Amino acid sequence: MTAVDLRPVLADRLADAARRAGRDPNDITLVAVTKTVTPAVAAVVAGLGTLDLGESRPQELWKKAAAVPTARWHLIGHLQRNKLDRTVPLVSLAHSVDSERLLDALDAFGRARGTPVPVLLEVNCSREAAKGGLRPEDVPALGDTLASRAGVAVRGLMTMAAYSDDPETARPAFAELRRLRDRLRAATGLPLPDLSMGMSGDFEVGVEEGATLVRVGSTLFEGLPALE
Repeated sequence: MTAVDLRPVLADRLADAARRAGRDPNDITLVAVTKTVTPAVAAVVAGLGTLDLGESRPQELWKKAAAVPTARWHLIGHLQRNKLDRTVPLVSLAHSVDSERLLDALDAFGRARGTPVPVLLEVNCSREAAKGGLRPEDVPALGDTLASRAGVAVRGLMTMAAYSDDPETARPAFAELRRLRDRLRAATGLPLPDLSMGMSGDFEVGVEEGATLVRVGSTLFEGLPALE
């Protein structure tokens, strides 16, 4: 079926972008974003070996994680604090910690359960009013508290570039996120290995600018049958 054809094509594009940047393609994880497909389609892709799956809405993640329990689920959309109890245990990485208030809530959750919650801080590098996320200028100040937050394991940063038909327009936002991560790493001593940036239209630019996680949905699932 179509997914068998598309996965190698995407892997080749990702590998080519990595080589252009002098990087090892094995250092980059493709997260298949399942928000537009059914649990059955998500299960097909997982069955083909793509086990890192991403969802935007907690309620959809609950449903699809029940259908595909073998996947490593990534939450890439907003997480409401009243959904922590049900969502966090299902998630291998929360990409979208978009406020200090949510970071506080996750820190308390992780302390209470005795296991840190793996997270990325979402930064609004495109500075679009419609997008959530921390302001880039507010990120360095968080460095004073990150190392002391025993309830979260902050693994890095995430951003979404402004939509454009030209992938190159995403490059400044991705480069800024990498610089912010490097600055935060130097200030805190934390490794902060991950940068989640790049989607279907611009993931190659994300890889060239240092992404370790790219979130690809429409390109990966294009042409798949609408399985119930």
